[in-house]
Amino acid sequence: MKRPSLLIIADSENDADMRYAVGMAVPERFIFLNTEGRTIALLPDAELARGKAQSQVNRVAALSRYLRRAELDGIKCPSLAHAAARLCEEYKVRKLTVPYLFPVGLARQLRKLGLRIKVRDGNFFPERQYKSPAEVKMITAALGMAEVGMSEGIHALKRAKIGSDRKLQLHGVPLTSEKLRAIIETAVMQAGGTALHTIVAGGVQGCDPHELGHGPLFAHSPVVIGIRPRSTRTGYHGRLSRTLVRGRASDAVRRQFLTVLKAQAIAFTMLREGTQANEVHAGVERYFRSEGYRTHRQQGRPIGFFHATGHGIGLEANEGPRAQRGSTTTLRAGHVVSLQPGLYYPEVGGVRLEDVALITGGEPQNLTQFEKVLEV
Repeated sequence: MKRPSLLIIADSENDADMRYAVGMAVPERFIFLNTEGRTIALLPDAELARGKAQSQVNRVAALSRYLRRAELDGIKCPSLAHAAARLCEEYKVRKLTVPYLFPVGLARQLRKLGLRIKVRDGNFFPERQYKSPAEVKMITAALGMAEVGMSEGIHALKRAKIGSDRKLQLHGVPLTSEKLRAIIETAVMQAGGTALHTIVAGGVQGCDPHELGHGPLFAHSPVVIGIRPRSTRTGYHGRLSRTLVRGRASDAVRRQFLTVLKAQAIAFTMLREGTQANEVHAGVERYFRSEGYRTHRQQGRPIGFFHATGHGIGLEANEGPRAQRGSTTTLRAGHVVSLQPGLYYPEVGGVRLEDVALITGGEPQNLTQFEKVLEV
């Protein structure tokens, strides 16, 4: 059976499928075509030399050349669709398969130019879920960047003085979420990564899993720190979350922390090839309920455990497979997944722990090396 011809029009700095296809980061939109096993990239002139040296495609050509062809055919201000149509004409391609998030405007133009467009639902490259040993190394390197950032963050918390009002002070000024985030992100950058949406959320702020955190940090109160670096060199991501208390944690926080720690350990025991991903999530939910931690709504907001147990990680910080309710994915060797159980109760604060694991043919491998402690 003839394989479909695949077309992507995007930049590979932000589009994971394009980065996977060409193997390098390009900040401008360009064209990728895979037809009958041959891969072609039409790159901007400024990227040609680098593309020929660094990309993994069979052929690199100048995008400007195909735009000029369209101009010679009488097209004023030709678009990327016109260039793609000329490339398809060269390779005698009439039918194209594009990603689910392919731009509607470009698809409309391509159809007007006589090409048949089919949208592929789900993963454009299904094999992207299964990480090669080289990809696992790149993810592990990105995890190392997160660990560098976390180390610097914890060091700053340890050095912080506790004021009479419980506010933390560092070098004589209040230690805020913004200040601690800057310390963490600077360390990640120095390690070779870009930290994306770093979370430093103290107290009740930590009960909103995506709250970045703002304002002063307080002693004896949990602080959720979540770091998601992307390697500047490879584009692969790491993820690491820890919950910390500067000073003494209350009995309620300590019990919540130990429960989340146990839930993550339970999830690890379930990470086996052939296991349904939603069963891992269900196992964590069952354990939390058995310990008396209910998930419900309180004054219009969810409390308890109300997000996925985990998901895949690679060229995106959040990709398939997903360990959540309703997931139909079966875990396979080569999947790299985060495990991020959490408990969120406003009267106590938020607690979340996150590690990253590789599914193998036997025992899962925890790629995260960073320790889990509560009090610093």
